[in-house]
Amino acid sequence: MKKIFIYTVISSFVFVALCSVVYGANTNQGDQTQNQDQTQTQDQTQTQDGEGIMIMTQERQQIKAQTKVELNQMIQERKQEMDQEMDETEEDIKGVYQNQNQVKLMVHSLLASEELVGGIGPQVSEVARGFNNSVQATILAEEKINSRSRLVKLFMGGDDEAADEIEQEVNANHARIMTLKQLMTQCECDEEVRNTIQEQIMNTEQEQIRLEELAAGEKAKKGLFGWMKNIFRFGR
Repeated sequence: MKKIFIYTVISSFVFVALCSVVYGANTNQGDQTQNQDQTQTQDQTQTQDGEGIMIMTQERQQIKAQTKVELNQMIQERKQEMDQEMDETEEDIKGVYQNQNQVKLMVHSLLASEELVGGIGPQVSEVARGFNNSVQATILAEEKINSRSRLVKLFMGGDDEAADEIEQEVNANHARIMTLKQLMTQCECDEEVRNTIQEQIMNTEQEQIRLEELAAGEKAKKGLFGWMKNIFRFGR
């Protein structure tokens, strides 16, 4: 009887709190609808700008360094561009892009070095394109995690779906890193070029560790509903 009473009290509390969340969401819906047109216009503008940036990036990545000096110069120029982009990025998403810029910089470095690494150049570029697709996916997943409201986290816990997406990409990236390391043992290239690429690989490995910790931390957030499930399971 005591267990049933406890379950009833907890369920009532959660039900009332959940109703409050729903009511709050409905209250804000009107304001969101009023701002929808403005937001849509802004999103369209941002999408157009994003497409322009993507095209410029593709054109830049098609340029291959011819010397080790040129490679280092291209890396530094790209890093400066990304730092400038960070200055113009909104604060609430700046951390996401700043952290994952390590992977973007490696992608740029690998593509730029294609003609400096000998016969493995095309394979290195192929791996770089895989990383490029991956970083786009992990950025979206991390943004989804960061945009999760406190109330949703309180009741539902972390975003397991986004965490799973990050874990899948991290696992794939570990395989790509192993491939790169193997390729670098076959690299017929200048020692400075080799060291430059290995430095980028090491930075990318550190970013994968951060993403692993982010995904694990997100899955550890169970919320009130998860807590209640554990209570019911324990009471059986």
